[in-house]
Amino acid sequence: MQKKLIILPILTLALTTLACSVNINIPVTNITTDETVTEEIRINKPDPSAEITDLTINFGLGELSISPGAETALVTGTATYNIKDLKPKITTEGNRVILETGELEITGIPKFDKAEKNEWDLELGDMPLAINLNAGAYSGDLELGGLSIKSLNIMDGASTVKLKFTEPNPIEMDMFEYQTGASSVKLYGLANANFSEMVFKSGAGDYTLEFSGELLRDATVTINSGMSSLIVVVPEDTSARIFFDSGLSNIDIHGDWQKNGNMYTLSGGSPMLTININMAAGNLTLKN
Repeated sequence: MQKKLIILPILTLALTTLACSVNINIPVTNITTDETVTEEIRINKPDPSAEITDLTINFGLGELSISPGAETALVTGTATYNIKDLKPKITTEGNRVILETGELEITGIPKFDKAEKNEWDLELGDMPLAINLNAGAYSGDLELGGLSIKSLNIMDGASTVKLKFTEPNPIEMDMFEYQTGASSVKLYGLANANFSEMVFKSGAGDYTLEFSGELLRDATVTINSGMSSLIVVVPEDTSARIFFDSGLSNIDIHGDWQKNGNMYTLSGGSPMLTININMAAGNLTLKN
């Protein structure tokens, strides 16, 4: 027993001495800016015979705007940037297209001087699409109403995003999945997305999911959120049921919701909207 008591302080002292003698250098990447360039983007449909075109947009940082309007192409628009390594890159293979922000490599901690610019203003065509959007710390203004979207997958980091479906999706969407980090995300007109299943996963942040529009069929939504502020808005004429699972969250109810245990319901004349909410902590607000 005594030997063990002697060895423990010696090991502790040795580890402490080693830690003090080691210098850990974290590399810092300086982001340098160049002359501002505005580049036209035009991507034609890669395979005219394909029923679905797979479009992937990889956007690292900056401001991204997407809307309908490309009348004779898959994607049209502009990219304005002043970091040469952010020059847009387009890859096409079969019915797949990848549009991404260049080849900027960041090792360690990036050092910005607030003069960087990377702004994309894109319009998408009306052909059936499977859309994958992968983004980092960015500001997004996304209008997807009226587009023919078969599937939609969005993954982003610390971001500020407003996404709208102001017009109905003319085709049935199989899956809408949104994964985000510590962000502020507001989704509007979700009934117009015409999905059968939606999954929303988030960390800490501020989130609004608003289900206005025309609900054409039964739909299921699963929301898994960390410590966050979550607002769910369902029009009062929608048939809806919400199952809420959280022991550490508050819930505020506004409107005609009926409570039965952990289930909240609305009686409307539409198909059924089922929403399953699992929150680690925070505040949930239900509205009509």
